[in-house]
Amino acid sequence: MQDLLRAITDLVSNTPPDRIRQLAGQIKTLSGPAQAAELSGWALTPGGKLRVKAVTEAWKPNGIPAVELAGMVIGASHAYHKAKTEEAAELVWTGPSSELVATRKTEQALLQVIQRAESKLFLTSFVTYKLTSIMEALTAAVDRGVEVSILLESSDQHGGGVSIDGIGQMKKALPAARIYFWGDRPETFAGGKVHAKVAVADERICFISSANLTGHAMEKNIEAGVLISGGSIPRNLHRHLEALDTARVITSV
Repeated sequence: MQDLLRAITDLVSNTPPDRIRQLAGQIKTLSGPAQAAELSGWALTPGGKLRVKAVTEAWKPNGIPAVELAGMVIGASHAYHKAKTEEAAELVWTGPSSELVATRKTEQALLQVIQRAESKLFLTSFVTYKLTSIMEALTAAVDRGVEVSILLESSDQHGGGVSIDGIGQMKKALPAARIYFWGDRPETFAGGKVHAKVAVADERICFISSANLTGHAMEKNIEAGVLISGGSIPRNLHRHLEALDTARVITSV
């Protein structure tokens, strides 16, 4: 059954829903896998022919009724395309504009994530300084009851890789926030740094970027990122960051 499910997933993720409905209609007319060769005329491209063949080959050992297979194909197509419409991604860019491609500014995207947070917010950065608008938004998030967590690289005075004590400054500016550092690192990660730059709110929206939490990154550097709303990526990212705390990979100050 797993082979059949994988083949159906590959088919529906590469085929428009209307074409899938046509295929399902043809499948229903078959008496069983023995007639599967009759589906070969449905595909219009070499890739489509290979995907239909993969489905029919995986169907043969299962022996499920044709009407059931048709239902599986229709259901998988509906679920796949519904999930796609619920997830949206936008290109985020700081730096010179081409004036040909529409993009969001880094500061705008980060502020959107912070302002959308209702219960919890997690940010990570290598370094942080000179962030008036971002700090105002974080303060407002704390004031409305959002649980704010921030993972930063330690200063060189504390065994880290930056000259600025961003952790100390952030803790002073946001005393109610949970500020984390990556302390005890196994030999495998010796010399490693907190280099991820992400922000995620309520497992629903996230910003993944090259930009640190600095004024230059928000306004002057060439930085690129993606703002993702809905779907599994914000959920998995938020849960992964929280799991680092649970597993004591990162430590709060």
